Amino acid sequence: MNGTEPTDGTHATDADGAVRAWLGLADASVLLDGFHAIKHALRFDARVPVALTADRAGALALADELAPDVRDALDALLVEVAEERLRALVPRLHPTAMAALAVRPSRAANLEALGRTPRTAPVVVLDDPRNLGNAGAVIRLAAGFGATGVVTTGTLDPWHPTVVRGGAGLHFATAVERVEVAELPAGPVFALDAEGVDIRGLKIPDDAVLAFGSERSGLSAALRARADQLVSLPMRPQVSSYNLATSVAMALFHWSAGRPSGVEA
Repeated sequence: MNGTEPTDGTHATDADGAVRAWLGLADASVLLDGFHAIKHALRFDARVPVALTADRAGALALADELAPDVRDALDALLVEVAEERLRALVPRLHPTAMAALAVRPSRAANLEALGRTPRTAPVVVLDDPRNLGNAGAVIRLAAGFGATGVVTTGTLDPWHPTVVRGGAGLHFATAVERVEVAELPAGPVFALDAEGVDIRGLKIPDDAVLAFGSERSGLSAALRARADQLVSLPMRPQVSSYNLATSVAMALFHWSAGRPSGVEA
C-alpha cells in the first residue's frame, strides 16, 4: 500500500486505535525498532501490545523470507499507518519501516533469573559502561552464547532505546538489569584486566561472573576488590585494547569451547 492509509475508511479505525494505544503505552514500554528487533522479541515470548508498519505487505513478505516462525504472530499484530504518522512516533525509523512496543520484564523476574543456581552459563558484567551501542552489542552476543544474563553497574540504563536497538531485540532472550557491585549474582568473579592471568590457561566454569571494565577507565576499584581472578586476553604487544564487545565475545567463546559439542546453556 506504499505507506499510505486507505481513503475508504476500511482500516482507518484500526490505524487510529493503534496510534492511540501507542501514545498511551510509549512512555512505559520498550521500543522495538525494525523487523529484526520485533522478530527476536516475539521468538523469546516478549509481550508486544502494539506493532505498526508503513508497509504491512512488505513486512509480511520479509517474515515469509527470513522468519516464517513469527509470520503468523506478525500478521495478527501489525497495523498499517501512513509513513508520516509512523515517523512522528519513531523519528529514527528503521529501514524496514516497522516498530513495536513491548513490555519490559520486571526487575524482580530478572534478578530471580540471575540469582538462580546452579547456573549453566555465565553472567556478563559491564562495569560502568559508557557507550550505548557497545552495551547493545554485548547483550546480542550474550544472548547468542546463551549467557544467563548481562548486568551493568554505574549510570548507563541497559534498557535505553539505543541499547535495545544495538541488541536487536535480544534483551528478551536473556536477563538484563542494572545492579550495584554488591548485588552481583553469586559465583566466582573473573574480571578482565591486562595484568591478569592469560585466559587460555584457565577453565571458565558455568557459574562464572565475567566482568569487563568500562571502555574509558577499566575496572572500578569496587569490582576489582570483588574479583576472585584477574584474567587477560591474548594481545599483540603495542596494541592497547580491544573493543568491549570483542572482549566479551572472546571470553564467552573461550568458555563455550570448553563445553561438549551440542550442549546448550
